[in-house]
Amino acid sequence: MKKRLVAHLACLFAFAAAHPIDATAQGYPSKPITLVIPFSAGSGTDQVARGMAQVLASAFNGATVVVDNKPGASGMIAAQAVAKAPADGYTLFMTTNTTQSANQHLFKKLSYDPVGDFTPIAAIARGSMVLAVPGSSPIKSVSEFIAAAKSKSQSFGAGNSSSRVAAEMFSQMTGTKTLYVPYKSNPQSVTDLVGGQLDFMFADTATALPLVQSGKLKALAYAGDRRSPALPGIPTLGESGVKGYELYYWVAIYGPKGLAPELVRQLNEVFVKGVQTDTLATVYAHAVLDPFTTSPEGLAQFQRSETEKWGRVIKAAGIEAE
Repeated sequence: MKKRLVAHLACLFAFAAAHPIDATAQGYPSKPITLVIPFSAGSGTDQVARGMAQVLASAFNGATVVVDNKPGASGMIAAQAVAKAPADGYTLFMTTNTTQSANQHLFKKLSYDPVGDFTPIAAIARGSMVLAVPGSSPIKSVSEFIAAAKSKSQSFGAGNSSSRVAAEMFSQMTGTKTLYVPYKSNPQSVTDLVGGQLDFMFADTATALPLVQSGKLKALAYAGDRRSPALPGIPTLGESGVKGYELYYWVAIYGPKGLAPELVRQLNEVFVKGVQTDTLATVYAHAVLDPFTTSPEGLAQFQRSETEKWGRVIKAAGIEAE
């Protein structure tokens, strides 16, 4: 009997070693979850984060979810903070192609590793931008803007890589003269664009849309390959004579390196289902984003391909690493 008991216990220990129970995932969450955002309040990513915070709180039975905006340095401040956080699932990174695919081509040295310092969880959205000028500008079309920018350099603001690369690529493809003015986040540069301190900008559609509707900004074109349903009367840049122009940004969720696989799967399921909720549908409509989801493995593969793509775009735009 004793021998049988010992043998049985040995089998149980062997099974437990081969199939460890992840106590973190089972008891998660037991304290507030923080969603770190690399851009300021009011940005498209911020809007998604606040909608997703509601979804997470509901999915985890009323858990507290905090949105922590850490703008600046093209997202590097936020990325570094998450990279140094404990891999326990209580600090998550809602970010974009800026930190994960573009920065390594824009800066000679990063304070974080876009691949090695993070655990991919899920992609959740993608969107594009609007080429906008101040509402008071006499320019009414892309062709008029190109003519103006060929005769005199036009200043533009950008608080993320998407906006900067979009403008630089436009300049390269049209032979226009532009001057880059860096900002911590896009909403700040949009404010200066409305005030006339900047000549133009590629703004994320969510931020620009209400200002276009109120007449404070004038939308000349959309940067995607198809017209935006939010601005059906605004042509794409391709339609406006800049053939072959299209650029999208994306939003995804990461954790620090070493996040437990079971917790990663649990979070992926919650985020992917969250994209399908009415709450996020409303947010996406307001932020002018398309649902776009992946598995953790799918996000890792997508990030690799996007890193190569953004490298090509940045090189073609003639941007030198800083």
